Formats: sequence, structure tokens, C-alpha cells
Amino acid sequence: MSHPRAPRPPDGAGEILDERWVPTVPLADVPDEGATHVEVAGVPVCLARSGGVVYAILDECSHGRVRLSEGEVADGAVECWLHGSTFDLGTGAPKCPPATASVPVYPVRVVADVVEVAVPPPAGGGGAPSGARPSPSP
Repeated sequence: MSHPRAPRPPDGAGEILDERWVPTVPLADVPDEGATHVEVAGVPVCLARSGGVVYAILDECSHGRVRLSEGEVADGAVECWLHGSTFDLGTGAPKCPPATASVPVYPVRVVADVVEVAVPPPAGGGGAPSGARPSPSP
């Protein structure tokens, strides 16, 4: 069964040169119009689903430094629960203040009903990511 994936940012923005796909959680763990937190190779990632499309975005608001996965998801965007900034899930761009900086987005795909995310290799490293795991809420 094929699942829609988030579109890539336009003009190659946010492209990852050396993609390393890491399995995260079952698709069923990502609620429609909702989000969940995972860590992929040490990177906090918000997996969100909106309109049946799965997205992966850095799980940290660029303004308030809190988890986006704890916010509301609707119409292809996630709202930060702290100050109300909203980010486009496909591009990471802020849609309203107070945030003015974008949040990184990551390629995502669903393989055999498991959500996989590709994150850049660690700085100075080159080894494959060790894997992903759901993280408990703070």
C-alpha cells in the first residue's frame, strides 16, 4: 500500500546530500492531524500527519525552544503551544509571529507501514545513524 509523503522543499532547499533512512515508529503511532516525538541519530524530530501526508520537522520551535510535537496540527501546519507560532510542515517556514526563523524539515517516507526519516550525517562523522526511538515527554 502506498502512502503519501511530504513534498520536498522547492529549488533544492533543505536537500540532504547523503540521506540515511532510519526507521522510527509504526505509521499508526502518528495520528492524523497530530504529531509524535522521536529522536533520529540524536536529532529531535516531530513526526506529524496532516491531510493523510506524513511530515518530519525539527522538534523545536525556533522562537520558544519547546517541542513542536506538543502543539496542534491542522491544514499542513503545526502550532507551537507556548506562544502560538505556526510552522508549515512541508517547508518549516513560520506562518505567523512571534517566530521569524524557519525550522529544518527532513525527508520522510513510509515503508511497510513504518515511518522512515533521513537526517544529515553527524558533523565530522560519516557513520550511519544508530537508529531512532520514541522519546518520553519531558
